[in-house]
Formats: sequence, C-alpha cells, structure tokens
Amino acid sequence: MRLSIFVAALFVSASAHAQSLVGRASVIDGDTIEIAGERIRLRGVDAPESGQRCQDKSGREYRCGQVAANALDAFLAQSRPVSCSFVERDRYRRFVGDCYRADGKSVAAWMVRNGHALDWPRYSRGAYAADQSEARRVGAGMWQGRFVEPWEWRRGAW
Repeated sequence: MRLSIFVAALFVSASAHAQSLVGRASVIDGDTIEIAGERIRLRGVDAPESGQRCQDKSGREYRCGQVAANALDAFLAQSRPVSCSFVERDRYRRFVGDCYRADGKSVAAWMVRNGHALDWPRYSRGAYAADQSEARRVGAGMWQGRFVEPWEWRRGAW
C-alpha cells in the first residue's frame, strides 16, 4: 500500500513539474512566446497578427501586430525569467498557459491593459474584461484609433 501511494505521489509530482515552464522567453508574436523550444500561447487573449494594420488616432495606418510583439518583448525584458503554467494544448498543439514575469506580473493582463491584446471571452470567460475596459477608457495601444479584432482579421471579415 505504501509503495503504491509513493508511486502515485511521484507520478503527480512529475506531472505537475511537466505542467509548467520557466525560462527566458523569446517573443513569437503579441500572444505567443517560446521557452526552451516550447511555444506558449497566452491563455484568454488575442493580439493582432504580425501583418495586421490598425489606425492611430489621426487615422494613419500602423503595424499594430509588430507594435504588440515589440511591447511584449520590452515588458518581458524588465523582469526575467518568465514562468508559465499549463492550461491545455490548442488545435496547433501549442502549450496554452498563464504566464508571469519574475516579479509576479501577469503577461496577458499587462498586454490587454496596455491595449496590445484583447480579452478573448471565448477562451478567457472575461478574465481580462476589466483590463480591457481600462485600456479602452484611456485609449491605450489599439484603443487609440480603429482596429479589427484579431480573430475577425484572421477570418478575413474586414
């Protein structure tokens, strides 16, 4: 009996360890990073695609996807390493997780609060709705002008 409890505890411990990643993150785009060769999609948010364009407050187009990726890179560089806890695998087999900088700040919440990503209620259940409301209120990031939601942009519905 003791042996089976030990083996079960060992399995749970190994599984829990495999369910998180910690390390120096490389930015793939505004909602995807990579740690030690593993691509990690930030859970519950969607950032503009690399080639996506938005309009600023003057109506001029800018590459909001590139701006989002650069903002994420600068944010992560301020406090390393990044730790991500596993939530699920997406249809592309990417690790989907909740990620935090070494200082404990949520990566996804920061991206939404600064207008570089949107709360994606389909996956977040509104977890970042307050952050998005604040970004909209102050005109942060994409909220300064006009944009198409990234999930709509990918569908070509623009």
